[in-house]
Amino acid sequence: MGSGKLNIVRFAPRGENSFIETLNSRVKSYFATHHISPYANAGMWIKTITMLLLYFVPYLLIVMGLGAENRWIFMGLWFIMSWGMSGIGTAVMHDANHGTYSPSKKVNRFIGHILEIIGGYTVTWKIQHNVLHHTYTNIAGLDDDIDSIILLRFSPRQKWHWFHRYQYLYAWFFYMVMTLFWMTAKDYLQVVRYKQHDLLVKQKVSLKQALLRITVYKLVYYAYILVLPILFSGQPWYWVLAGFLLMHFTAGLFLSCVFQPSHVMETSAYSLPVGTDGNRQMEDSWAIHELANTTDFAPRSRFLSWFIGGLNYQIEHHLFTGICHVHYKRIAPIVRRTAADFGLPYHMQPTFFHALAAHANMLKALGKPDK
Repeated sequence: MGSGKLNIVRFAPRGENSFIETLNSRVKSYFATHHISPYANAGMWIKTITMLLLYFVPYLLIVMGLGAENRWIFMGLWFIMSWGMSGIGTAVMHDANHGTYSPSKKVNRFIGHILEIIGGYTVTWKIQHNVLHHTYTNIAGLDDDIDSIILLRFSPRQKWHWFHRYQYLYAWFFYMVMTLFWMTAKDYLQVVRYKQHDLLVKQKVSLKQALLRITVYKLVYYAYILVLPILFSGQPWYWVLAGFLLMHFTAGLFLSCVFQPSHVMETSAYSLPVGTDGNRQMEDSWAIHELANTTDFAPRSRFLSWFIGGLNYQIEHHLFTGICHVHYKRIAPIVRRTAADFGLPYHMQPTFFHALAAHANMLKALGKPDK
């Protein structure tokens, strides 16, 4: 993604009686027949409270000095916080920033700002995830999720370097530091780049405002996550820092292992647009492109699906970003059946570990020089 206005691409028209029209009709019928709302249900609100407690209860115990005499307990509390942080990211703020908690924008916006509490910034997240990733999935130069650092090659359309031969070994380290980089430098780098591409306009924020807000949010985050534990936990500063790093390394690795097998897979199409700059178009419609570049995994793992906010049903999430994840399990058979009716692919890995193994194989394949 270079400088200047974003060189977007268009997708082929979906057409009448198309896959997505048929699927939309069937899913709409499902909700109408069962008299349920596509937004959050009681179970979703219970999950939200659970994830918040999983993060903040260990934190309060740390600040209150529990574990001051036992570093195993102290580090264990940070480890528990990592799972609360992961759960907030996947099962709380993710849905809120997609607007699926409530028909009320105020409710969604309020819950979405939980992201700032765990160190992020809502505006840059929405641009990267909602605008770029969900619109241009796996399109090199447009999908920020695959346009990573030079050491990682997530698409066969990206330039190959000799060190990519080993990325299937070292990528996991960069996955570990993912949230730490996010909470320190990433938001600053992104907001400057998004300003260059005129992507801040729709978020109704100027670059100056964004930089100021990011700075304030980061100061508040580091004040409560590091300064208060250093002052009140009863542990030396270096053990507090160690616990903080443990939390981020655990959460970063887990979150990466949830998101990467959804798209960086050998089954993904990685299609390129045709045409010249200013008039580039994909051969497929948007919905078919999403099917071709997305993978579900572990459909029978109820706990995993609960904990990661239904993101193992990534196909359903990409096709229906306006539906709360608590409904994905029920609409997945509808999506599979409709895809089969239209002769379209539906990629799925049976378990989480099958998905991770397939992702590792893709990292290895992408590490080989282009033929």
